[in-house]
Amino acid sequence: MNHLKERIAAELLAVRDRSLAYTEAEDDVLTRQHSALMSPLVWDLAHVGNYEELWVLREAGGITPLRPEIDDIYDAFKHPRRDRPSLPILGPAEARRYISGVRGRVLDVLDALDLESPDPLHRSGFVFGLVIQHEHQHDETMLATLQLSGRPGLVRDGDLPSGSPGGAAEVYVPAGPFTMGTGTHPWAYDNERPAHQVELPAYWIDRFPVGNAAYIAFVEDGGYGDPRWWSPEGLRWLRESGATAPLFWTREGGTWWRTRFGRTEPVPPDEPVQHVCWYEADAYARWAGKRLPTEAEWEKACGWDPRAGRARAYPWGDEPPGPERANLGHRAARPAPLGAYPAGASAYGAEQMIGDVWEWTGSWFHPYPGFRSFPYREYSEVFFGREYRVLRGGSWAADPAAVRTTFRNWDYPIRRQIFTGFRCARPAPES
Repeated sequence: MNHLKERIAAELLAVRDRSLAYTEAEDDVLTRQHSALMSPLVWDLAHVGNYEELWVLREAGGITPLRPEIDDIYDAFKHPRRDRPSLPILGPAEARRYISGVRGRVLDVLDALDLESPDPLHRSGFVFGLVIQHEHQHDETMLATLQLSGRPGLVRDGDLPSGSPGGAAEVYVPAGPFTMGTGTHPWAYDNERPAHQVELPAYWIDRFPVGNAAYIAFVEDGGYGDPRWWSPEGLRWLRESGATAPLFWTREGGTWWRTRFGRTEPVPPDEPVQHVCWYEADAYARWAGKRLPTEAEWEKACGWDPRAGRARAYPWGDEPPGPERANLGHRAARPAPLGAYPAGASAYGAEQMIGDVWEWTGSWFHPYPGFRSFPYREYSEVFFGREYRVLRGGSWAADPAAVRTTFRNWDYPIRRQIFTGFRCARPAPES
């Protein structure tokens, strides 16, 4: 267990370094609301500290509250993002002092906590996994805010492997049962549980996410102006948004350009398309004669090992993600080229299912059979229903600590500011 505590301490340090790196800008950048879709960056910074205080210090450690008067301010369920600038939020310097004070006490709780306790909040360090993943998710939200801000120079970039997307465009997944969800991952969220068997008919699924070149073909074929490809809800969104291409794209002089963290550059044809909402993904799939995969189809193609008859933690197996298998952890502020990670292929041959872009599925966010809320209803249960679509796989901005084959993300189908793409599927008769 000492090894596990060392790992947890290292993860806590890494995620906090990341949060602080994303909030190194001038105070005006941190306190301003760059979009009504997002919180001020400084709200996110103090919120992760308050969440850590609530769960590690108070719930797991039994420590007297440090700043109970700010609990309401940083309750994400009470205050929509558009309203948060009007709250008496902590300024940048005070927010940094607060989260630093919380963190010092968190390490004391870690040192004293029995990770073999039968208490599910303590066992295997679940409460620490909860706050580590939560902070990484807010870091990804901060990156989306920084992208919306349009300010250059705030986000690093880096090299990625080149791609070679030759070979079959689709992979075949035969009919049969598989185990969906998890009952073994110690840090899995309640919505990933319990593991249960799902029977699926045969289908084909794209080997790669849909790339920019393919999406440009849809745009230039009049895809945004042809009602045949859009659902009634999608047409309504199209009229209200006025969208004619993915978010941050423009066309000048016969060339498609994108703005990425304040830098304008030609749209690279070989990268997965990014910043498209569910309605756009659905319309493209219809235009291509396909559909979006269901959440179950996506997970089976990603993580099921038919030879072993069991689920893998990652497409390639149970070994943690490394730079040779997936584009995660903000190694670069963009998706990798298609075909960059053949070593990360699933048992069925699907590639880049982890990292690069979150992938929209055709499924609404619903509980699994036998679902039980833990440790609080507001993490998952209050979002179930026909309002949020499920996303899978993680993006280049997601950290490996918060990514696995069973991880479920969800958002409104109109969302485009997040790092989202998709791949398509189609039914196949069993041969």
